[in-house]
Amino acid sequence: MSYTRFAGRVDRYPTRLDEPTDPIPRAEPTVWGNESDGPLHEVDLGSMAANGYLVRPSAVGDNWVCALRDELNRIGAQADPGDPRIIREPSGGSTRSVFQPHLFSDVIAELITLDTVLPVARQLLGSDVYLHQARINLMPGFTGTGFYWHSDFETWHAEDGMPQMRAVSCSISLTDNFPYNGSLMVMPGSHRTFYPCVGATPRNNHSSSLVKQEIGVPSRATLTEAAAHYGIDQVTGPAGTALWFDSNVMHGSGSNITPLPRSNVFLVFNSIENQLVAPFAAESPRPEYLAARVSQPFSTPSLVQ
Repeated sequence: MSYTRFAGRVDRYPTRLDEPTDPIPRAEPTVWGNESDGPLHEVDLGSMAANGYLVRPSAVGDNWVCALRDELNRIGAQADPGDPRIIREPSGGSTRSVFQPHLFSDVIAELITLDTVLPVARQLLGSDVYLHQARINLMPGFTGTGFYWHSDFETWHAEDGMPQMRAVSCSISLTDNFPYNGSLMVMPGSHRTFYPCVGATPRNNHSSSLVKQEIGVPSRATLTEAAAHYGIDQVTGPAGTALWFDSNVMHGSGSNITPLPRSNVFLVFNSIENQLVAPFAAESPRPEYLAARVSQPFSTPSLVQ
């Protein structure tokens, strides 16, 4: 494997390049902890390592789902339209995402520290963790647009300066996820390969990429090859289901043209041993609400950032 070295750093995963280049094998493990380190059993850890994702039904109960839905509606009604953390759909109408929802809601802040959430993140990453990013994704009926195929790590590496693939996402569904209302699709096993992307990062790329991502996505030829090799799984399940997925797994979702909304709380945990550095392929880091650069680990609920 050839690495790029610049400014005293080694970039294991060069991306946003001028020309296409070969995929890069993953250098880090997917699961860093052991069965004794948390609530997941060996079969769960093995499934996560092999597929890059893990579904945990009933991660939160109905009382939590109802409370979180109420908070979602309250935040949506009270949100300042000029707040950059509120992302609208491309049409400019309904809300697409709300970043840092734990700062809007004590309920969401408490959710992060539940026994079905925080200990799982610590076990998978084999260390103390901090919240790299948090958001609510809303996909309302009829108008909710999808998220194109991508690896989260590609963006976090290029624009946030995340050095290693030692981060994991937890998506907790607040509505039932059906095959037809925009549920997430993943390419199982794709987390073991990094696909460099072509095209330089525009200045303030996040201002447009959060609405429609065009930079940092693989080519159609690359996606066709990856899908043929790994296949595609669609993740469905009732409200309260938690989907854990690796930072580098290829995933995306279609638009929702049904009357049935799909919303989820999305939490990204990063290891405290994976400190962010200067972006590897951008002029400057993204704002704090997209990528927390204060990496204080959780020790009490009050340390939710």
